[in-house]
Amino acid sequence: MATIHPTALVHPEAKLDADVHVGAFSIIGEHVEIGAGTQVGPHAVITGHTRIGCGNRIFQFVSLGEEPQDKKYAGEPTRLEIGDNNVIREFCTFNTGTVQDAGVTRIGNDNWIMAYVHIAHDCVIGDHCIFANNASLAGHVNVQDYAILGGFTGVHQFCRIGAHVITGIASVIRQDVPPFITVAGSPAAPHGINSEGLKRRGYSPEALAAIKRAYKTLYKSGLGLSEAQSLIAAESDKQPELQALADFLAVSGRGIIR
Repeated sequence: MATIHPTALVHPEAKLDADVHVGAFSIIGEHVEIGAGTQVGPHAVITGHTRIGCGNRIFQFVSLGEEPQDKKYAGEPTRLEIGDNNVIREFCTFNTGTVQDAGVTRIGNDNWIMAYVHIAHDCVIGDHCIFANNASLAGHVNVQDYAILGGFTGVHQFCRIGAHVITGIASVIRQDVPPFITVAGSPAAPHGINSEGLKRRGYSPEALAAIKRAYKTLYKSGLGLSEAQSLIAAESDKQPELQALADFLAVSGRGIIR
């Protein structure tokens, strides 16, 4: 049976694994599911149709699964899904999805999410991401694996953040950010590739060189976007590390930061 502090309010229909710990004064709603080994700190509120996986650490004063901040929301049973082994620090707010999208806000595995982070409706977060304090995502944002958002980064709705991206403090993201690059500023602008992060994740010197060449093609060559995209796609046939970049550029979105 789950370990629940006597002051916590857990709905009898909530599904908590026997290895879940719930802290003092926390509130767990009727449609919540929490997997083994997850720890919920004091004064947390977890509501809505929310499913949380195993081994997560959820700190005090978070709000997970509340209604989306969208005027079109009309009480539909949309969802929040959180994977395994995430750290979710104080005062984070994650909302459920909307029926105008897939109806689910989804956070993957092994993410480190610091205090006061807001993840709005219909966002999709990959694995191994780091969001520093006060990073905020508007609705329908997609963040790929290993992305790092600096403190106070703000992301416009419908933007995509590619894998291995890193943003500087207080960056304002108004367009898509391709994989591998460093951006900063308001509005955010590109500042080279995330070399240190890629080295830490095992990218070879040859792979780094290929990514640097692709960055120069995209940002330093003076080529139009479609021509640069074609050259990178052709190069990805010889350098598989570039496939993620080629795939990202092939999807039409809000346009990329350039």
